[in-house]
Amino acid sequence: MFWNAGKSLEGSAVVGRLSRALRRVPTHIADIKENPRWLPMFVLGRIMFFRNLTWLTSKASETFDPASSLFPNIGTAAVVAALRNKGLFSGLHLPGAVTDEILSFAKSTRCFGNFDRKIEFLAADHASIEAAIGRGVLTGHFFERILNCDAAMRVQQDPLLKHVAQSYLGDRAHVTATRLWWSFPARRTTEADLHLASQERFHFDLDDWRLIKFFFYIQPVDESSGPHFYVTGSHSHRALRHQYTLLVGHDASDVEAVYGKASIVKLTGPAGFGFVEDPFGFHMGSLVKSRPRLILEIAFGVSRNLHRRFFGEPHPKTIAAP
Repeated sequence: MFWNAGKSLEGSAVVGRLSRALRRVPTHIADIKENPRWLPMFVLGRIMFFRNLTWLTSKASETFDPASSLFPNIGTAAVVAALRNKGLFSGLHLPGAVTDEILSFAKSTRCFGNFDRKIEFLAADHASIEAAIGRGVLTGHFFERILNCDAAMRVQQDPLLKHVAQSYLGDRAHVTATRLWWSFPARRTTEADLHLASQERFHFDLDDWRLIKFFFYIQPVDESSGPHFYVTGSHSHRALRHQYTLLVGHDASDVEAVYGKASIVKLTGPAGFGFVEDPFGFHMGSLVKSRPRLILEIAFGVSRNLHRRFFGEPHPKTIAAP
């Protein structure tokens, strides 16, 4: 696969991991200060024993009317079964009118480059903003501006998404994050940029004890426009060395060696293509090489006010200097 092109020296890899961990310290400190309950989840939530204990408190949700959903032909039972077995279901598809409306919003609304609110631009001006600041711009996030997109809010509030979340996570499941962002083929990228954008490195999410995320491609995504990768089964079967570590990110070669090449799914699809995953399983976005990728994410969790970054914005000190 694409990550077999070369291997870093072991010493460099260790230094890189420590550097990435240190960059996240300000974010972790801010989370602990705002909500001390976040700390035990962050420490123990990566260990299967403690994580499995939380599933014992989940309760089944009530039924809903599929006719009121944007996805009337999708059955909750099939989605939940796939999530429990593989950690992934990829049979969702947004109506064309909804996809078109979100795309129109994203093209006409200014986004923020590399998670930095000082880098503000329209997607069409990506090349010129890179030239103006003299470095690559890998992503463009909309943060709270997504609330102004009616079509995205219809997706967020769709009853199927809520019913799947409450059937899988328990009846306390609620929306914990809503994000819309561009991924661009940047001129120059650093390892810090890739890490911040969660690209080219498998990782698992520790935002809550139980969590699922819905993703929708708003433009077509092929092999050259940043497909998402997911390691099926890794949400429920985790090697000990991937539990007893403070690092959530791991080299792709390491993940493939442990969980097998056959378990890695590459997700490509047309505009509107959607999937839902348990992000405790290993996953990553790949580097965009040609056409920009625009993706909508709706996350559901079970803890109230556990994580403060509703729109995916990191703590300012996490962002590396140019």
